[in-house]
Parts: sequence; structure tokens; C-alpha cells
Amino acid sequence: MSAPTASSIPASRLRLLPHGLAWLALPAGLLQAFSLAWPGTGTPSGTLQLLSLAVLAGLLQRAQRPAAGLWVGALFALSWLSGTFWWLFISMHTYGGLPAPLAVLAVLGLAAFLGSYYALAALLYARWQARLASVLQRSVLFAALWTLAELLRGQMFTGFPWGAGGYAQVEGLAPWLAPWLGVYGVGAVVAWAAALLAETVRLVGGRWRAGLGWRPPTVGLALGGLVWAALSAWLAPEWGASSAPLEVRLLQGNIPQDEKFQAGSGVPMALKWYGSELMDNDRALVVAPETALPLLPQQLPVGYWRTLLERYGVAPATGSDPAVPAQAALLGVPLGSEALGYTNSVVGLRPGQASLYQYDKHHLVPFGEFIPPLFHWFVAMMDIPLGDFNAGAIGQPSMDWQGQRLAPNICYEDLFGEELGQRFRQPELAPTILVNFSNIGWFGDSLAIDQHLHISRLRALEFARPMVRATNTGATALIDHQGRVLQQLPPVVRGVLRGTVQGRGLRADQGGWGITPYAWWVSRWGLAPLWGLALLTVLVLARRARQR
Repeated sequence: MSAPTASSIPASRLRLLPHGLAWLALPAGLLQAFSLAWPGTGTPSGTLQLLSLAVLAGLLQRAQRPAAGLWVGALFALSWLSGTFWWLFISMHTYGGLPAPLAVLAVLGLAAFLGSYYALAALLYARWQARLASVLQRSVLFAALWTLAELLRGQMFTGFPWGAGGYAQVEGLAPWLAPWLGVYGVGAVVAWAAALLAETVRLVGGRWRAGLGWRPPTVGLALGGLVWAALSAWLAPEWGASSAPLEVRLLQGNIPQDEKFQAGSGVPMALKWYGSELMDNDRALVVAPETALPLLPQQLPVGYWRTLLERYGVAPATGSDPAVPAQAALLGVPLGSEALGYTNSVVGLRPGQASLYQYDKHHLVPFGEFIPPLFHWFVAMMDIPLGDFNAGAIGQPSMDWQGQRLAPNICYEDLFGEELGQRFRQPELAPTILVNFSNIGWFGDSLAIDQHLHISRLRALEFARPMVRATNTGATALIDHQGRVLQQLPPVVRGVLRGTVQGRGLRADQGGWGITPYAWWVSRWGLAPLWGLALLTVLVLARRARQR
């Protein structure tokens, strides 16, 4: 059977794309963005994410020319990505002083660059899908190409996977897949389901117009839904038994971002408030956010650092003084020197310890914590205090405290589950509680706060571990091992969240320490299994398409 050519396609089909229905890719992409956090409420919707992706698949199924597929994919990705991280405009314009038109162009330029992965995937799908006779083959091809685009965005040029489609499923149809497949695997399965849904709609429409009835395809869709529901119940066990509870106190300073590093305003404000809250701690663990203390320890006022060390029993003068309460602190603070370089770090203060616990941020933010080559001119246009930090090692040890292993991650490090997963390679040393330290005050009171909360929720699901979040402006929250938000402070207010977190890890049935299947394979092979499966699928189906 020969493939259709441009001359064999009716003129009406040729005119359909890219000038007609292709423009539906713009609202569909915007709905994909809204599925991650709905404007006004901040809630995610896995169903909306599936439906918006099904619209994309349906448009591509009607695109008989690869160029039309490229156009559709580019429009969808541009709308989706710019609608997801539009708040970068706030950091560049409001706090960085970049003129508004340039800030808008920068956001659109980043969205277009990252969207090029999806545009290429759409082009290839439009090229090959018409040559595949099987609905299953076409839907699997869509899922594989979508997954490759997601992986490219998440890993190329240090990666920027913010807004990956799988995050919407934390409130959706597929959260039970996260402990097995991780966020990219969840996205792949949902992409496959979206393509099947689009195929079903097209088939039902064709049968209806031909007077053949609609029952066979819709019955198949209903049966698929029942199988999905059965699997969600069967494949969602409790991966780790509860360990001892831990009482925590989470600090949200709400230091204005435009004053945070100002010596005459934000710095003394932060030192006074955080210092007071750290000294008055009444819980087993107090957590202060990223760069809560915005100065190096050697730059702090005389006696400030020493007083904190003595308060938590880590100064040589107190040692293991029995009067020191059984309390610990984790706080964000920059460390280092001009000679050795600087790190964005978390310091742990525990009684009776000869040295401080230290975690150094591994995955640094381009432009915020290091300047990529050839971009110094761009940074010079903005009035933002930027650092040139050293990266910490991957898989750094957790802090042991009161029977828990506390694993810090700083700011958007919790986007990279494959990196957090390195701590689970030895199950007996795996974290029992994940702790996020963030300051996204750069983005104001925007959906970035809600989106970041849902990212942490997905990480909790992947590893079946609770996530404790202490932030400057939000979302400061307690998340359980099933990704549910137990307690949360309102955003952009100063406050203290007191609560109890239930660590996870012990397996009551077998003893030892339990980890999820995702934690097991990602700690050993990273994302290589997903890369390999998606690439192999595309190569096999592309070859089959070329043979027709």
C-alpha cells in the first residue's frame, strides 16, 4: 500500500491545516498550562491535561503534511510553555529592571526554544502516523515521541522540566503510576491514553457520518476505563510502613524580594525574625528556607552564629550539656569563601555533634546561580544579585535525627526526581523524609507557588516519602507520602507552620527498608530505561511506516 501524497489528498484537507483548525492548538496549549494549576485556585487537573493533549493528538491526526504537524506542535508548545512559566516576566521586569518588551520577548523566546522539541515530535508524528494502519501503533508512536520531547526538555542544557504534563496527574487519573514510572512515565501513559481518545473520537465521528453506529469504539473505551480503574486499585499499595512521627516547625519569613539582599532593610529584617524564631523553637525540628540567613556565617553580626550554635548544643563550649533540649534546626545559608568558592547550602544544627551537617545544592539554576557561556550581556542588563556557585555532589547523605533521615533539596532541585533518586540506591540508608528549602519570591504571588507545590507532591508520590517545605513566600506545607497536602500556610504572609510529619521507610511485613519500584530503578539507571524504550519504539514504528 503506497502512502498518500499531496496530489491524492482532497483540496479541502490541504486547506484545513495550518490555516484552519491548527489554531485550536493555541487554546489547547493554554488549557495544558492551566491543568498544572488553575488560575485563581491553583488546583491541578489531570483530566484537563488529558483532554487538552487529546486535542493536540486529534489535530495532528488530521495533519496530512509534516509541515502542518510542525505548525500545530509549535503553536501548542508555545502557548502551553509561555502560559506555564509566564511569571519569569516578574523576576526579569519587576525585580531585574529589564524593560517589559524585552522581558516578554525573553519569556516567549524561552518557550519557543523549549517548544522546538515538541514541534519536532509533532512533525515526525504527522509524517509517520498516516502510514501506520493500527490505532495501537499510532497511539504508541504519539506517546513515545511526546516522551522524548519531555525528556529532552528535562535534561538538555541542564534541563528545565518545569510544567511537565505529568505533574497535573497529582490530582487526576494516574497518580498511582508515579511510584512505578515517575513523572515522565506518567506523562507517557497519559499521552498514549490521549492519542487513543482522539482516535476513538475520530472513529466514532466517521462511523456516525457513515451511518454505522457508534457502539463498538465507545464500548472499547468504556472497557479500557474499567481496566484502568482496576489497575489503579491493584497497583497502589503502601510502599513503606510508618516510622516514628516528628514534630516540626516551618518558618516562612516573607522577606520582600526587592529588599532581601539589601544591607539596610531586608538583611537585618531576616536576621532579626529568623534569629528570634530559631531561638524560640519549641519543636523537635525547625526548618528555615533557602538563604533564610542571606549572609555568610563569617559576615553575620558578632556573636550571632555562635549564639545559634550554643542554642542547639553544637558549640564546643556546651558540647553535650544535658540542659540543651533535644531539638535540631535545618536552615538555608550561603557558605564558602572567595578563595574556595561559594555554595547555596543547608546547615543542620544538632546537639552533641562534633561538626555541622551540610548539604550543598547540586542542580544550580542558570542565570540565578551561574551564568551560562555567552550570556553575560543579558545578565548585565538586569539588576539582580546573582551568584556564581559551586555545585554540590549528587546523592549527598541525609541528616540523621530522632530516628529519621532528613534529605534536603533546595528550590527547583525537586524538579529532578532522577537526581533525588540517587539517595535511594541503598534502601537501608534511604531518606525517610524529604525537605525542600525554597525562595521563589522572585515570581511574586503567582501560580509559580502552586505549581512548585504540586511538583513536590509528585516527588512525594514517586518515592512514597513525605515532603516538608519551608519557603520564603510559599508554599510552606506538610505533604504526606501519598502526595496529599496536610497543612499549608497562606502564601506571601509571614508565619510559622507547626505540625507533625510521619516518616516512611520501615516495612512492617518483611523488616528492613522499603522503597518504590521507581526509586529502585531510577537510583540505578537514571532515566535511561525511558530514553531507551521511547527511542526503540520510535525507531521500530518509523521503520514500519517507511515500509508501507
